[in-house]
Amino acid sequence: MANRVLRIGLTGGIGSGKSTVAALLASHGAAIIDTDAIARRLTLAGGAAISAIREGFGDGFIDASGALDRDCMRALAFTDPQAKRRLEAILHPLIGIEAARAADASKATVKVFDVPLLVESGRWRAIVDRVLVVDCSEETQVQRVVSRAGWAEDAVRKIIEQQATRDARLAAADAVIRNDGLTLEALASEVDALWAGWCAPC
Repeated sequence: MANRVLRIGLTGGIGSGKSTVAALLASHGAAIIDTDAIARRLTLAGGAAISAIREGFGDGFIDASGALDRDCMRALAFTDPQAKRRLEAILHPLIGIEAARAADASKATVKVFDVPLLVESGRWRAIVDRVLVVDCSEETQVQRVVSRAGWAEDAVRKIIEQQATRDARLAAADAVIRNDGLTLEALASEVDALWAGWCAPC
């Protein structure tokens, strides 16, 4: 694997600790391509997705600044799976273009695509060499998000219901970091071991 680029697809449910794992991989020298961050840029005022969102959903889903009204869209997506799919049909191709552009611009030999919906999208498996899943119990997910973001427990559970199941994510994984009850130091050790096995030869 020497002198070649390794593309890792990183995924995990909300509250799994995926972002922390991404930061730990970055500390080893990996380039992180964060598809959530890309989606946020695309839906800011003047973003490449705004025109299509306005056309597809109406002015009521664009806030006073000209950006996507996230609260309004989240409320719709919770109750209307078809609307969620319509939004994804707008965003996913644009995210793919921007992710490829960011990866091509990086000279890092390890490129990590941080993709919350990696399993759901069905297309990332062909783009990455290996899939890393950060896994934990649903109760841990709920506790972390309620503590971190102050969300109501039922709101967190609704998001979990809309994401791929744990079984589906685990079935797609080439490696799993189980992040229940780990200290940051223990989590870092897990990432160190994975880096040594997957990435050091690159």
